[in-house]
Amino acid sequence: MFIIEGIAGFFANSLALLSDAGHMLTHLLALLISLGAIIFASKPPTIKKTYGYYRLEILAALFNGTTLFLITFWIFFHAYKRIINPEPIASMQMFLIAIIGLFVNLSCAYILKTSHGSLNIKSAFVHMMADTFSSLVVVIGAIVIYYTQWYILDPILSIMICIVILIWSYQLITESIDILLEATPKNVDLEAVKQSIRELNEIKDIHDVHIWTITSGMHAMSAHVYTEDFMVSETYQVTKKINAIVKEKFNIGHTVIQFETDVCSDEATICHF
Repeated sequence: MFIIEGIAGFFANSLALLSDAGHMLTHLLALLISLGAIIFASKPPTIKKTYGYYRLEILAALFNGTTLFLITFWIFFHAYKRIINPEPIASMQMFLIAIIGLFVNLSCAYILKTSHGSLNIKSAFVHMMADTFSSLVVVIGAIVIYYTQWYILDPILSIMICIVILIWSYQLITESIDILLEATPKNVDLEAVKQSIRELNEIKDIHDVHIWTITSGMHAMSAHVYTEDFMVSETYQVTKKINAIVKEKFNIGHTVIQFETDVCSDEATICHF
């Protein structure tokens, strides 16, 4: 449908159709990224890639976001020229293609409406709903242009759609860069994580905490926890409690915990075990 809208937009001389095709491209890429994440998530880690291939999703997202930024600026430039010098548009062809696009988007949204608990698929569903709205805007615009010959509406609609693409692309780029820089996930409060772990009876304190994202929705954490002196075999149960807390409250599924205590043969140092 993206290809059909792109070709039809060119021949109908409609920037709004071309913009909607660009919007559809953003969500086509989002769907491909979601599919790729599902496929690569099933691949086992290797000796060289101990986390597997999860980061491919982030690299693809960064590339897509950057490319879409460039596409929108191209559309903005042509929309500006069209506002100054409006050009005739084949509004009936624009309407027919936009109607087909609307039904395609509605069909895809219907397929994705049941997420089976997957945040990945929920994200894809949201993208499809946004695309459906974009197609609806073009349909309404085509009807208005057909009856009023108000051709300037076409570049105005294209700018509106491009603004939506720019916002989505900017978010995609910044989120991708944050993940590659191993920043603390936006939906995770570092202090809240520390406080939740401190509430365990066995934990005296926690420090040197790092939380990062491996790929979308997959968080990891490393931390040093300060405890009373107890047998090494008991650390398993404490680790289990920590993992349960961070998984349930903060969706952190991978942890590396280092235990520390101030009781050891050399009282001037802290023992690690």
